[in-house]
Amino acid sequence: MSTPESRDMNRDPITGAPGSHPVGVGVGGSGGAVAGAAVGTLFGPIGTLIGGAVGAVAGAAAGKSVAERIDPTGEADYWRAEHVNRPYVDRNLSYDENYAPAYVYGGEVRERFADRGWDEGLESEIREGWEASKAKSRLTWDQAREAVRDAFDRSDRTYRAYADSDSYYANKYQATEYYRSDYDYEQDYRPAYRYGTYARSSYPGREWDDVLDRDLERGWDTARGQSRMAWAEAKAAVRDAWDGRGRL
Repeated sequence: MSTPESRDMNRDPITGAPGSHPVGVGVGGSGGAVAGAAVGTLFGPIGTLIGGAVGAVAGAAAGKSVAERIDPTGEADYWRAEHVNRPYVDRNLSYDENYAPAYVYGGEVRERFADRGWDEGLESEIREGWEASKAKSRLTWDQAREAVRDAFDRSDRTYRAYADSDSYYANKYQATEYYRSDYDYEQDYRPAYRYGTYARSSYPGREWDDVLDRDLERGWDTARGQSRMAWAEAKAAVRDAWDGRGRL
């Protein structure tokens, strides 16, 4: 993967999985639908990162910080709605008892092995761990594998999408027309860029208009964490990430 600075942030939204949650109800939701092309690569549905540093979309995007995790409530909501669309799901087996533990395990594996992709080596390492993590699930590893992989891949897309956004805008934000020197990147601007990245994923096919503006304004109080910017100040940065490129 080339460096984020060398690729533009233009996204071309595509139709994806159902389950999008309005951002106005709180950015802790799953943000289920597909995003599109981010910094030259496709990423699918993304969730939100939670952490102690700057609120709902917080922490180090690489996923190594214990202060940052993908929102477990939002992920549970996403998979509860989405699992019925997966071909590997046996409709005779309940979600809560059988499949929910597999999705949770997939997210935990991605967090634990932050620097690794899914391959045969990783799978051989985590196979035995499923027995300890499955709780009351009746799924064997062969039955659970696709659900675990599904959650792993979704978590990976989430971390990478925010990491790309962080790297790109950290090097650009001071040159924007809306930059203010009394605000800094980590505390103030990064939550806004992450919010725009998340919103773009949550609303595929929508244009930025007054209705969307109001929806996002309602969600900003949740998404801002410790950012000192009011919506009127943050909106331009959110819009840049929504549009997919810094207006320099």
